[in-house]
Amino acid sequence: MFRIARSRAGISYSRIAAECDIKPERVGTLAKGQGRITTFDKVVEIADALRIPGHMVGLAPRPWESGEPPAHTYDPQIGSTSVRRRAVLQTATTTGLAAALPALTRPPGTKRVSIQYVEQLRHRTARLRRLDEILGGGDTYRVYLGEYQSTKALLRDSVFTPESRRRTWSLLAEQAQQAGWAAFDGGRQTQAESLYEESQHAAREADDTDLLGNALAFLAYQAPDRNLAVEIAARGCSTITPSTPSSVRALLHERMAWACAVADQPHQVERALDAARSALDDRQEGEPERDWASWVDATELDIMTGRCWTELRRPLRAVPVLTRALAQYDDHHARDKALYLSWLAASYLAADEVEEAAAVTGRALNLSVGVASVRPRQRLAPVLKELGQHRELSAVQDVLEKAV
Repeated sequence: MFRIARSRAGISYSRIAAECDIKPERVGTLAKGQGRITTFDKVVEIADALRIPGHMVGLAPRPWESGEPPAHTYDPQIGSTSVRRRAVLQTATTTGLAAALPALTRPPGTKRVSIQYVEQLRHRTARLRRLDEILGGGDTYRVYLGEYQSTKALLRDSVFTPESRRRTWSLLAEQAQQAGWAAFDGGRQTQAESLYEESQHAAREADDTDLLGNALAFLAYQAPDRNLAVEIAARGCSTITPSTPSSVRALLHERMAWACAVADQPHQVERALDAARSALDDRQEGEPERDWASWVDATELDIMTGRCWTELRRPLRAVPVLTRALAQYDDHHARDKALYLSWLAASYLAADEVEEAAAVTGRALNLSVGVASVRPRQRLAPVLKELGQHRELSAVQDVLEKAV
C-alpha cells in the first residue's frame, strides 16, 4: 500500500511517515517488503490513515466506515459545545492522507500556475491557520504538513511565470512555518526544526525577508543553547526593512525579548520590548498586513512582557501585566490561555502567593483538557512540582489531585 500510494498517488514517504507516525526511513524499508508492523495499535493507526477497511487487516469495522461521528461525553469543566466543536474539527483534520488517494484515478498532467491561483492557495492557507485557534498541533500537524507537501509538489511539477514562481516559494515558506509550529506544539521537535530550516530556504528563494525573519525567530524560540537563541533572534531582527509591516516588526522584536529573557539579559529584554511597542504604535490604518502576523497586538505584547518578567523572576512586574492581558483573553483560545496562565502561576509562586498560584494553575489545567498540545502540561510541570511543597494547603491538594 505504501508503494502504491507513492508511485500512483504521488504521496511521499515523508507524508506517509507523518500521517502514520512512523520514521520516514522505516516507511521506505516497509515499502520494500522488509520488516513488519508488530503492534496492534500501529496496524489500527495505519489502517485509519489510509482508510483501509477493517476486514482487510483483521479488524472490526472502523468508526469511519459507518460514517457515524464518535460519541462524546459531557465534561462540566469543558462544556458539551466545546467538546463537539473540537471533535468535529479533529475529525475533519485527520483524513489528509486518505483524501489524497483519489489521485490514483487521475491522469498525470502539467499545470500552468498563475498568480491568481497562488493567491487562492494563500487564502486557503490563511483559513486553515484558524484551526490553530482551537486545536493543538497534535490535531493540525498532518493538515499543515499536507498543504506544505502539496505546494512542494506543485513547484516540482508545474510551469510558472517568474512572479508566480516567486509567490509560490513564498507560500511554501509560510506553510513550512505553519507545519513547523504545529510540529513544535505537538511535541515533534526534530520535525519542527527541519521545517523551519526548509522555510528559510524557501523564503530566500522568494526573496521574502519578512518570512525569512520569522523563520529565524522560530528557530531561536526552540534553540536549546540560550546564547545561540539570542544570536539567531538578532539575525531575525536584522531582516527588518523600512517596508516591513508593523506587526511583523513587533513579532520579531518580541521574540528577541523572549530569547534575551531566557538568557537572563534584562536590559536587552527592555530594549526589545520597547522596540516591539514602538512598532505597534507606528501601525497605520490600512497598512499592508501579513496574515501570519496579524494576531500580534497590544494584548499579545502585554502577555509576552509578562512572560519575560516571569522568566526573569520579577513577579511585581509580571503579575499586573499578565492579569490585565488575560482578563481580555477569551477561553475560546484554550491552549494559549492555559499556557499564559502557567506564567502567571509561576509569578505568583515567585511572590510567595501560593493560594493564588494554585487557583490559576487549576484554571490552566481545566483549559488544557482535550487540547492536542504538549506545551501546557510541559509548562505546568515545574509549577505543579513547586506547589507540591505546599500540599498541606487544601487549595494545593485540590490542584494536585486534578493534575493526576
